[in-house]
Amino acid sequence: MIRTAAAIVFAALALVVVLPPLILWTLAVQDANFMYSVAMVYVRFVDRVAGIRVRVEGLENIPPTVCIFASNHVSNIDPPAQFPAIPRRIGILAKKQVFRIPVLNIAMKLAGLVPVDREDRESAAASVDLAVKRLKEGLSFCVYPEGTRSRDGRLKPFKKGTFVMAIQAGVPIVPVALIGTQKLMGKGSWTIQPGEVVMRFCPAVDASAYTIERRQELLDEVHRRVAAALPPEQQPLEETPAGAADAGRAAAAMTRPV
Repeated sequence: MIRTAAAIVFAALALVVVLPPLILWTLAVQDANFMYSVAMVYVRFVDRVAGIRVRVEGLENIPPTVCIFASNHVSNIDPPAQFPAIPRRIGILAKKQVFRIPVLNIAMKLAGLVPVDREDRESAAASVDLAVKRLKEGLSFCVYPEGTRSRDGRLKPFKKGTFVMAIQAGVPIVPVALIGTQKLMGKGSWTIQPGEVVMRFCPAVDASAYTIERRQELLDEVHRRVAAALPPEQQPLEETPAGAADAGRAAAAMTRPV
């Protein structure tokens, strides 16, 4: 509880003390890279205060070009644990409610992040179009194709929007397996438990080789790779014990610690 309270205090200080001068600097130079870099350093610090340790595997699987990182999603601490460990500036598709937070909303807009209204299909489609524009301008994205957090920690079916984005932008998708965050802060909990998070980058899938008509094939391939990189307790329920064992061996073969 003390670590959680400390992390909340430092996060609040960021909104009041750290972000405002960074926003002014970004407006002055018209470049959000410095603001993003400082923000990620601060997020790493908050992670340490909360007792969150991140171990990264498979960095060699990240292509040098713009890409989409497609990850499973099980906890509110996924983004702060994950984003600083991705070795490049990224954008995200964030719920429109997040853009209502004073100061933070300005920083997010300057950084090129994209708000999404899940209840309005037309608005959501416009958000995908904007994300495609950002990708073509050179900004990579991190997305959670399940659309929401998994309550039991197991990988859920993916929604198609991410894969439409990737095909339209012609960029590769890097499947990402995020392991252990549900043990540190499960869905519905507001207390952070200290511990280790493992983030596995799997071999990328070239979305430019697919058409919109084949988006389901692309979705299935990325989903398969994420599932294979997860431990048995986070794999989809349809996985059999034998399949889980094979998936675990496949995950070990296609990733290595860095």
